[in-house]
Amino acid sequence: MNNFDGHILVVDDDEGIRNLVKQYLTENNFLVSTANSAEDASSKVEIIKFDLIVLDIMMPGKSGLEFTEENKSKINTPIILLTAKGESSERVTGLETGADDYLPKPFEPKELVLRIKNILNKTKSNKIKRIIKFDNITIDLNKNLILNKNEEYKINNTEKVILEKMISSPGKTFSRDEIGKIINLDKERSIDVIITRLRKKIELDPKNPKYLQTIRGEGYVLWIE
Repeated sequence: MNNFDGHILVVDDDEGIRNLVKQYLTENNFLVSTANSAEDASSKVEIIKFDLIVLDIMMPGKSGLEFTEENKSKINTPIILLTAKGESSERVTGLETGADDYLPKPFEPKELVLRIKNILNKTKSNKIKRIIKFDNITIDLNKNLILNKNEEYKINNTEKVILEKMISSPGKTFSRDEIGKIINLDKERSIDVIITRLRKKIELDPKNPKYLQTIRGEGYVLWIE
């Protein structure tokens, strides 16, 4: 995965377009996942952090605009809308809702690749911090490591995904249900075990957590500056 230029989610109810875009993006060194509806896409973004979403506006059921409105603030992922010719009002609405760009159909696959690369280059500097330092602790999401004083702890992918979400929303309380959706796990006890394991790596005193705290009746919050 580290050798790819980015992980792209292509959302379109037209199988032909999905396959065409996937093939072209794959040939241009992108990892590509697909979804055939906004509902399908919503389930995928809950468990996978994509670098960019290519999203058709007009789909049966929930539209691309509705998906953008519901998910943009939660996932903070760039979105390129695919619009039918003449849908100028939808394009404006999409940009107002939070989409980053749009491309009218039919389009040249090469132009889509150029737009994706431009957006990813612009957003690189705006991504969440990959190395976070506070007190005598360093969280290095690039190397999957936590350095706590003189101790070095490895973090697995599940722990990394939780930390990424919490770091990207400082001070936000995540319920067990939210964390379960992030890591695709619905057992509350297992989630508590994961948080306890993280505390042993992050906290100076895991039994009296200062950073990864429990908010009684609500969930967990990561307090770091």
